Amino acid sequence: MATRLGLIVCLIAVVSLLKGATAATYTVGDELGWTIPPLGSVAYKTWARGKVFEIGDVIVFNWTGTHDVAEVTKENYDNCTDTAISEIQSTSPANFTLTSNSTRYFICTVSNHCELGQKVTIGIGNDQWWSSAPSLTVGALSAVLSTIAISFLTVF
Repeated sequence: MATRLGLIVCLIAVVSLLKGATAATYTVGDELGWTIPPLGSVAYKTWARGKVFEIGDVIVFNWTGTHDVAEVTKENYDNCTDTAISEIQSTSPANFTLTSNSTRYFICTVSNHCELGQKVTIGIGNDQWWSSAPSLTVGALSAVLSTIAISFLTVF
């Protein structure tokens, strides 16, 4: 019985830790920053593939020189059309908080910077465009572990 009680306490602690997870802050391009990438759009595609973005995370665009950042629709992203969903951010750093499980698209609207690869797609949670299999989010994992813990409590 003591072993089962220890397991239950451990599961509850894990669930509590997962529910307390904090949002992350990501700097687009890391050391590269927000600029015309030397190898075209592959730089930002590669950068984004290495991340798991979640609701509440903050995406930071840092640049020097003449750049800006605009959130656009997928069609405008694909065509490098500078019609922004909201205000174009022209001062660095520009921060965007991820507020829903939907893919977001960002481009630089200066000259031909977007056509040269200065654009990034951010997939949030299960909407990560490069993932072929959905990932288990913190909320889903927390619910599963809570159910297991409750099952142990009611059985024993």
